[in-house]
Amino acid sequence: MLQKVFKLEENHTTVKTEIVAGLTTFMTMAYIIALNPNLLTGFRANGGNELWNGVFMATCIASAVGMFTMAFLANKPFAMAPGMGLNSFFAVVVANIAGMTGMTYLGAYQTALCIILIEGIIFIALSLLNVREKIVESIPLGIRQGIAPAIGLMLMNIGLGSNAGIQNFAQEYFDAEGNRLGNNCYYAMRDFFGSLTAGLAKETMGEAYPAMVLSVVTMFVGLFVIIALAHRGVKAAVILGMLVSSVLHWAGQALFLKVNPFEGVKAEGFLPPVQDMVNTTLFKFNFAGFVEIGGFTIITLIVTFCIIDMFDTIGTLVGTASRAGMLNKDGKMENMKEALMADAVGTVVGSATGTSTVTTFVESASGVEAGGRTGLTAFTTGVLFLACMFLAPIAAIIPPAATSSALIYVGVLMISGIKNIDMDDISQSVPVTLMLIGMPVSGSIGHAIGLGLISFTIIKIFTGKAKEVSVLTYVLSMIFLLKFFLAI
Repeated sequence: MLQKVFKLEENHTTVKTEIVAGLTTFMTMAYIIALNPNLLTGFRANGGNELWNGVFMATCIASAVGMFTMAFLANKPFAMAPGMGLNSFFAVVVANIAGMTGMTYLGAYQTALCIILIEGIIFIALSLLNVREKIVESIPLGIRQGIAPAIGLMLMNIGLGSNAGIQNFAQEYFDAEGNRLGNNCYYAMRDFFGSLTAGLAKETMGEAYPAMVLSVVTMFVGLFVIIALAHRGVKAAVILGMLVSSVLHWAGQALFLKVNPFEGVKAEGFLPPVQDMVNTTLFKFNFAGFVEIGGFTIITLIVTFCIIDMFDTIGTLVGTASRAGMLNKDGKMENMKEALMADAVGTVVGSATGTSTVTTFVESASGVEAGGRTGLTAFTTGVLFLACMFLAPIAAIIPPAATSSALIYVGVLMISGIKNIDMDDISQSVPVTLMLIGMPVSGSIGHAIGLGLISFTIIKIFTGKAKEVSVLTYVLSMIFLLKFFLAI
């Protein structure tokens, strides 16, 4: 049955390979299950445990529905979840709505969900009308080819940077009123490798230094295990490398840091907090509050969410599909319309259950590298997300350093796509170079593509080749110019 539904033979894959790929993708992005509710509730400070539980449930459900849609509608191996960056922006919007209107945080949260609902409906309409697919096709081929290498650098930046962060809870900061502001967070590339000497790094990080050393060792052991296994043709190289590094990290925590790595499993419950979602976020659209924030603000927010989400999704799909060999000679992917529809459906479901915009995750590249080629990969990851409603504590014990190993490895492989770009053509080399720099630095796939489109258009105009730029590319370049410089 699975052979027929997902066309496994036609795509030169097997059930085993697809399931391993789905598990690999899940392990690299499982962090979002706990991180998303943390970001949207200020680590439970806003809305308390009840809202946190509601967002947690929404994250699992909306992600799974999006992936099931991707699996059965588009038959592609791409995974989805509430997008990083978009969720942080959503939290800022909620806080601003609360401050502007005097609503409670929960009331403002339910108001902001109306924006996500409208965004999702707009994307469904644009997908049905093929507008989003036309936008993909309007992106110049050179820029499309440069998206995968840029994402590769972004993955490496995440793996070596933000994904390998260590907090020092002994260094806490408080405001004048005694409210906790946070504590120091150190990162492998910036603070460990960026330090002049090991002694200085140890002195700066204080009690966090041993944990940082363990993370760095874990990360590189996992990376070289993956490389060694991949060299021998082991299809499950990525997930096996992650498992080896996870075991190493757990052992290091127990033996050297004197920490129980499985403490969270005992502390958390395994029953899904369904009632909390019903009380706080499930179909809890605050349309009265939505009207109260004003028409101009509403339009601005909807446009902003749409632009960021659209190009993040397009970039991830094109970049990952390129690495998987799913693009034809013109840089087009079969079933692109259906793939774009999947994230629109996920976003609508996310708004109804209680989370920010659902988008295609760049970590999908890890599953693709593990051999995932069909919707069975996405389906497997979606099932695991649903299972996390019961098994969240287990998902939470996967060390970030272990997922860094996979992200770095996949990032290196994706960078190799730069060989397909004509770097002697200034109208390609400059936009692609800006994307290579812009994507990891800004953390936004969409914004980096915007920089590429703007520079491509301007270069073509000033080199007397303005007619080679399509009308839609001019329009997209202008939209990004307005967004960047008029704060839209």
